[in-house]
Amino acid sequence: MKKTLFDKVWDAHVVDVIKNGPQILYIDKHLIHEVTSPQAFNELEQRNIPIARPDKIVATADHNTPTQNQHLPIKDIQSRKQLEQLTKNCKNNNITLYELGHKYNGIIHVIAPELGITQPGMTMVCGDSHTSTHGAFGAIAFGIGTSQVAQVFASQCVLIQKPKKLRVNVNGKLKKGVLPKDVILYIIAKLGTNSGTGYFCEYAGNVFEEMTMEGRMTVCNMSIEMGARGGMIAPDQTTFDYIKGKKFASKGISFEQKVTYWKTLKTDQDAIFDQEYSLDAAEIEPMLTYGTNPGMGIKISEKIPNQKDTSFKKALEYMQFKPGESLINKTINYVFLGSCTNSRIEDFRVAANYIKGKQKAKNVNAWLVPGSQQVAKQIQTEGLQQIFEAAGFQLRQPGCSACLAMNDDKIPEGEYCVSTSNRNFEGRQGQGARTILASPLMAAAAAIAGKIVDITQQN
Repeated sequence: MKKTLFDKVWDAHVVDVIKNGPQILYIDKHLIHEVTSPQAFNELEQRNIPIARPDKIVATADHNTPTQNQHLPIKDIQSRKQLEQLTKNCKNNNITLYELGHKYNGIIHVIAPELGITQPGMTMVCGDSHTSTHGAFGAIAFGIGTSQVAQVFASQCVLIQKPKKLRVNVNGKLKKGVLPKDVILYIIAKLGTNSGTGYFCEYAGNVFEEMTMEGRMTVCNMSIEMGARGGMIAPDQTTFDYIKGKKFASKGISFEQKVTYWKTLKTDQDAIFDQEYSLDAAEIEPMLTYGTNPGMGIKISEKIPNQKDTSFKKALEYMQFKPGESLINKTINYVFLGSCTNSRIEDFRVAANYIKGKQKAKNVNAWLVPGSQQVAKQIQTEGLQQIFEAAGFQLRQPGCSACLAMNDDKIPEGEYCVSTSNRNFEGRQGQGARTILASPLMAAAAAIAGKIVDITQQN
């Protein structure tokens, strides 16, 4: 029987199938952070259950971490307690932890790929919805709730209903200024935020094949925003080259043997999907969101549509936008380049290339937050830091930062922020904050101009 990439990885990890019910799926890697793990650790402690496979768990401090003065004690009491508890829990259970200040610390979905922890054919979970990021490597990766975190702690397995299969094909040539972030924002706007509900999505076509691993991670990261349980891209030579030489990747003959297996994971010709869409790359332009979910997006050349439903009107009221309005020349006062969606070195290279020789608009607060200590180091060694600082941008220390209002980096009430993160929900970046999702290139251009600009019209 012809199998999809998803089937091949899933079926290889099924421990048991409960009759007319969910399946027991073995998990290769369990990623944890300070926010969704404490309750799970407590549950196991209260029930006197040991951690089944501490060697399969990797922890980092990322959500509540400050992005300034990380060498000093954390001011926020709750954040400090959560990080202290993570350290204690990992020490007591012999779990690898990259705590604040460690050379491998950073956002969990950034450090796992860059360390070679994420590999094709794996099953990976984390108490975080954007675990779908790791699907870029041909892994089955998805977010789980706190009760499931405890389940994986106790058994290294998770009880789950097998999702249906969806494929999104994008073929053709992308236009000038279109980045992977624009591709996924276009897909979500075109298909809708519930188009992936109940599915695991495979992205196929030359557009994804030609993307770097950073670009693929951006796409898979936002699969959850169209309702999918996760997203995947078949591993290929780009994947193998990225993994080779990474700290936790196999070496020599062992690595070559793994590559031989990884090459078998791609979807068989004529394999059947439950749902399939095909889109034309030529239709995609730089994208912007205008509402309060990632599906409320338009091309830079388009105007805000008009819909009659109450939720649409409520979203526009929150954003203080009107139907028929263009976002070009809209004044913004904040720019955030970071998050597990766009905080990798490639994102900062794109921004630095645009910013070089220019000066940030005086009305803009521009925060650049690398996704890891390793990315921060690359920014420095490649000379990007000087470009950013000369242009008046503020380069901060690694962490989730202004993606979500769980740390000090909050956008003030009523202010517009062009953000490279993944969610533009009400209050996501701070109470009353108004988020416009965009690519690193669009964000950099807005910071320089002090307003949203059409980068396709620039030299």
